[in-house]
Amino acid sequence: MGKLTRHWANIFPVAGSLLAILLFVWTPPTLLAALVLAGAVAAAVHHAELIAHRVGEPFGTLILAVAVTVIEVGLILSLMLSAPDGGASALARDTVFAAVMIILNGLLGLCLLFGGLSHREQSFQQSGVSATLAALSALTVLALVLPNYTTSEPGPVYSSAQLAFVGVVSLLLYGTFVLVQTVRHRDYFLPEGDALDDADAHAPTPSGRRAAASLAMLVLALISVVVLAKGIAPEIEAAVAAARWPHAIVGVVIAAVVLAPESIAAVRAARANRLQTSLNLALGSAMATIGLTIPAVAAISIIFALPVALGLSAKSIVLLVLTLLVSSLSLATGKTTVLQGVTHLILFAVFLFLTIVP
Repeated sequence: MGKLTRHWANIFPVAGSLLAILLFVWTPPTLLAALVLAGAVAAAVHHAELIAHRVGEPFGTLILAVAVTVIEVGLILSLMLSAPDGGASALARDTVFAAVMIILNGLLGLCLLFGGLSHREQSFQQSGVSATLAALSALTVLALVLPNYTTSEPGPVYSSAQLAFVGVVSLLLYGTFVLVQTVRHRDYFLPEGDALDDADAHAPTPSGRRAAASLAMLVLALISVVVLAKGIAPEIEAAVAAARWPHAIVGVVIAAVVLAPESIAAVRAARANRLQTSLNLALGSAMATIGLTIPAVAAISIIFALPVALGLSAKSIVLLVLTLLVSSLSLATGKTTVLQGVTHLILFAVFLFLTIVP
């Protein structure tokens, strides 16, 4: 069974990368691309969990979060550069906002709900989670809210100097978060007690050679996911247009597909009573999404003189502030139940509904 798992987990990343290369000269059937994409997502989860088991927490979750975000940033930048006429000026804002809402409401809600259903009450290290939420709140407000209230440039945009400053600050804050998570206060992000009581925790530790191979397959799978998601984007846009939904729903769908590997891994960890791992994945992904995307977008915008509108609408600001407030309250005690999970999922449903019916 182990060899069979290893085979399919290696086949899909290779098949996905080959299909991604063929996209430049051939348009595959949408169903085929979707099936290979789903297999690449499942393979990415498998290899990420194997790497996490080898390197331990919180390095394993950090590797997956950063890998997904780096490739997501590459997708955003490629789309921005392919539409230099300003048509993609709000792409970074919409993608980052959708990713934050998916992570803090959809993913976090599912983790807390399934964890609560399986184990009634779960606990985690509140010190690390509270510090991460504080940094995340600062990043989101600086990147997505403050541009509406600056006066150097009209509209929801930063001037070049302001954009460069916010990019540097975002990168500095994210770098400090990684340092705290992995070096200075690593114990804040480790499971309390003997939380790792599932079968995976007692499995033999993978060899260094196998972990390195899994890292290569993980990168290959994530690249396949992003390129194939970009390839089927026109089909998604056509379906959205046929349904007469706002174009913003396309960004939500693409963000959900890109975040699928870490989302599945986080939910599986919560069901296995490893909520700390789930929170490391969810909050770490949100931090990486903003901390790496904003500096990259700022650099591209300044170098290529591309317009970037980062400020959210009033409706989106209300949803963002409510999400940050509820997240802080839900994770304020170090213990969670199904109530917190349902609350976050309702907020996510509101976000989706207002995206479709603005």
